Amino acid sequence: STKMVESILMVAEKPSIARSIAEILSKHQSTTRKGPSPMCPVHEFSGKFKGRPVSYKVTSVVGHIYSLDFPPEFQSWDKVDPVTLFDAPTVKIEANPKSHICKHIKKEAKGMDMLILWLDCDREGENICFEVMQNALPKMNRISGQQVFRAKFSAITEQDINNALNNLGTPNENEAKSVDARQELDLKVGVAFTRFQTNYFLGKYGDLDARLISYGPCQIPTLGFCVDRFDEIQHFVPEPFWCLVPVIEHGGTNIKLEWSRKRSFHKDVIQFYEKTVKKNKNATLVSVQKKDGHKSKPTPLNTVELLKIASNSLGIGPSTTMHIAESLYISGYISYPRTESTHYPEHFDFDAALKPHRQSPQWGLYVQNLMAKGIARPKQGHDAGDHPPITPTALANQADLSGDAWRLYDYVCRHFIGTLSPDCRYTKTKAIFQISGETFTTSGKRLVNAGYTEVMPWQSVKDEYIPDFDKVKSVPVVDVLITDHRTTAPDYLTESELITLMERDGIGTDASISVHIANITNREYVTVDTRSRSLIPTKLGISLIHGYHKIDGDIVLPTVRSTIEKYIDAIAKGQANFQHVVSHSLSVFKLKFNYFVTKIPEMDALFEVTFQPVSKIQSKLKTKCGKCRRYMNFIPLKPTRFYCPTCEETYALPQNGSIKLYKELTCPLDGFELVLFSFGSGSKCYPVCPFCFNNPTLDGQKPGTGCNECPHPTCQHSVTHYGLTECPECAEGVIVLDPNSGPKWRASCNICPFQIRLPQNAHKIVPTSDVCEICGTTLLSVDFNLKDPPLPDGTHKRIGCLKCDDILSNMIEGARSKLRHPMFNRPRGKRGRGRGRRRGGN
Repeated sequence: STKMVESILMVAEKPSIARSIAEILSKHQSTTRKGPSPMCPVHEFSGKFKGRPVSYKVTSVVGHIYSLDFPPEFQSWDKVDPVTLFDAPTVKIEANPKSHICKHIKKEAKGMDMLILWLDCDREGENICFEVMQNALPKMNRISGQQVFRAKFSAITEQDINNALNNLGTPNENEAKSVDARQELDLKVGVAFTRFQTNYFLGKYGDLDARLISYGPCQIPTLGFCVDRFDEIQHFVPEPFWCLVPVIEHGGTNIKLEWSRKRSFHKDVIQFYEKTVKKNKNATLVSVQKKDGHKSKPTPLNTVELLKIASNSLGIGPSTTMHIAESLYISGYISYPRTESTHYPEHFDFDAALKPHRQSPQWGLYVQNLMAKGIARPKQGHDAGDHPPITPTALANQADLSGDAWRLYDYVCRHFIGTLSPDCRYTKTKAIFQISGETFTTSGKRLVNAGYTEVMPWQSVKDEYIPDFDKVKSVPVVDVLITDHRTTAPDYLTESELITLMERDGIGTDASISVHIANITNREYVTVDTRSRSLIPTKLGISLIHGYHKIDGDIVLPTVRSTIEKYIDAIAKGQANFQHVVSHSLSVFKLKFNYFVTKIPEMDALFEVTFQPVSKIQSKLKTKCGKCRRYMNFIPLKPTRFYCPTCEETYALPQNGSIKLYKELTCPLDGFELVLFSFGSGSKCYPVCPFCFNNPTLDGQKPGTGCNECPHPTCQHSVTHYGLTECPECAEGVIVLDPNSGPKWRASCNICPFQIRLPQNAHKIVPTSDVCEICGTTLLSVDFNLKDPPLPDGTHKRIGCLKCDDILSNMIEGARSKLRHPMFNRPRGKRGRGRGRRRGGN
């Protein structure tokens, strides 16, 4: 039979946007169900498309479906020479496997006729379009004519969404490829430099205060700006200077005059002028100048300006600002927050945008007056051809938003209203005097029309009093002062200043600037003064930049990256070939990398005078190396690790916890002494082999795992020996008995924080070699204290399942009632203690 109604799949970038689109297009008549992805509901409704009846299905992804990485054979930091990464293949892997997005899109696309892509309208969104198409198209019906459409919108409003549906276009493959190019360059260049310098320096110095010494083609020039300002401060030499300040009297008021020469750096010169001026007891009025002045209203708001204002005036960091702005956009309060444009579209309906704000308790009266008088023409800005400037799209009040979200929304609204307001106007009066041939002035201001500053009061112009000198020819000089001053060093670079420099030199985009600043903070290359939002470089950040400058200044300077950004722009515009740009850029960085490797001792010389070699750091905690059988030193400074002075090797350890010896037990696989890692009293604790933690013994095992994750079948400390059952919380980990937790016995997941408390009055708890016949959990052997055994029959030992044994499970009731976890709600067996079957048996 012929299919009468066509079906259309719509895919948005986030679940909340998908819901809003479905609500708008269905007029709140859509139904919602779950799909294969637990994060992305599916909304269904009937409607029309180009006049034809259709059935719609609206769902979403959660950002990028794929991330770029190296294949497994290039993952080892120790076995793979970093230089080979420049020519290594790359693979796209599912970015969030737990979300099952690929499976979700494939299933929902099966049997559909058309695909409409509602991804964010920027290059990243364009790239995600093609990721969606890769999964959806093979599962869709084959039809004649256009099958894939691209919706372009800048706000989640009824008008924007309907306009987008009525003006569909096609995905832009060139823009998508430009993102692929940036991803490949950043991956290969960043990982090559990061692996090399991390391995080189972490093995030599104990107090680097970082687990990773990363390099990024945008990250390092960003750090370079901060260190340049730091160097400027360090090299600054203050100089004394003096100002000459005559004091005149007029109308009973003493007024200090400003010298036309401003200042002098020579004390004998200032003293000469002081004597000259003091000879004359009167100041002759030369003229009184009156001029109309104005303070221009703001240009329409783009991303960079929003980031600068939020940091400078609101005290909100760039990364937090973007997170809040995206949340406001998704909630329908503001337009798309990633834009370079400062020019409103020609047919922008200002009246419609302003009307809701007449009801605002904060600025409603101002908007009413503004609309009654007629809005002022906004300033002509730059049209980048992407999205309109950031504007409010709905009225909110403080009951709807709170904290920083309200403060940012408040600013966006006031800025928008300010762009449609008149300029601030004032009259400036300047009186010019002469004393002994030297010129001095005094000035004042009088506000004429507050204009836009009425709604942006922090920019208001204050009246500055100046007496009326119109009928005066001269006034008496009552004193002549010399004031002492010293030049001051510049302050540390603020986030706002850094954003200005990054925009000027083409480092990052409006979408990525906040990410690069967050990176240098997270890597501990800079710290942020939360009061001034200043970026203060750390010892590591300073040493890195100085070292790069010593070897190859191009690595730090923004010119190389800005050139690559121009190439990437050319790909997006269809003016350059993807493969040519990538191969050329990689060849440039590969040459720089090889030179950097040969000259690394020059950077090392800077590290030697700044950081302490691991060989000189002593600690009371020592453990034996499995290679030389001599003691290794524990490096307690971040990142904590062991250093073997005999083998001259370092071994990374788990971070953000405590390390102690573990009964001098050794790993049966390599002979290294084990240590115990703990997150604190009563928290997860597990043994770690320093060698296995850095060099996994089994194929497919990831570095950075303790004995509680080690699957080695012959190791008596491994999860094979102490694992009990799968974790019900994360469904990926295993609940592992902590044999050192007695008498407060507990078992913890080896992946997530989930933890249960076992019988607390037991003398000994060990896993057996049997499993429960009902649920497959490893049976526990529990020895209770002889003096007060809690068992009904008076015995002191019981073997059973912690989930199915009535008596044992009741003894962990405290943990069960607290956690309320379904793990403890499974049906129990009729035989409370059943011996079960052998592990691995049928």
